[in-house]
Amino acid sequence: MGDRRGSDEWGAAGSVAPAAVDVLIATAGRVAELAVTLAGLAAQDAPPFRVIVSDQSADGASAAPAVQAMVRVLRAQGREVRMLRHLPRRGLAEHRQFLLDESAAEAVLYLDDDVWLEPGALARVSDALDTLGCGFVGMAVQGLSFLDDDRPAQRARFEPWQGPVVPERVRRGTPGFDRWPLHNAANLVHLARDTPIPPRGWLAYKVAWIGACVLYRRAALWMSAGSGSGRRLHPTTRARTSSRSGA
Repeated sequence: MGDRRGSDEWGAAGSVAPAAVDVLIATAGRVAELAVTLAGLAAQDAPPFRVIVSDQSADGASAAPAVQAMVRVLRAQGREVRMLRHLPRRGLAEHRQFLLDESAAEAVLYLDDDVWLEPGALARVSDALDTLGCGFVGMAVQGLSFLDDDRPAQRARFEPWQGPVVPERVRRGTPGFDRWPLHNAANLVHLARDTPIPPRGWLAYKVAWIGACVLYRRAALWMSAGSGSGRRLHPTTRARTSSRSGA
């Protein structure tokens, strides 16, 4: 069960463990998707985490009954959950900067508001970040509607890391850029089927891009991209969160 309080303890007062990870969720106008995302977090055990949701919905989607139901579950489990409003809308980059400013844990997980995490996912990415000693690790989201759409050609550039993870420059025209189709559709589901996974439960490999579920070492993120340039953006009515579903 890890540090998650079971239902037999929900009625007892208890302290909240200091968060090792802040889960940062930017949302706008998504009730069902956000509730599913929070349900996935309710299935996670260690490490201790806090959830920070920033809502830019016109009508406050984070106050919807389905969302609030999962917030109550997380809090009963011993998780701190903060539900914030952040307006006006200045685009996703500024929204994520706001969330970073609100965080304090040593690691931050940027999680899209349409992604369900399977049990144990947070423990695996946290273990990977600690073991590899790099600035970030990601878990590619999988569109299970593509489960029957096998694309071996798009997996041809799969390349596990040999030795330590080191910085890599990826630009158009470089060999690394050709990995970009790797995270399409359900490619990683099919890759896991055909690739032995070490007993630790994860395998580090080289990427061209990754999003939707990325765990950063907060100090490294702040030094490289957290200077706050997003705060200078003007309000926009066109800003929105990702429209892609993932599971």
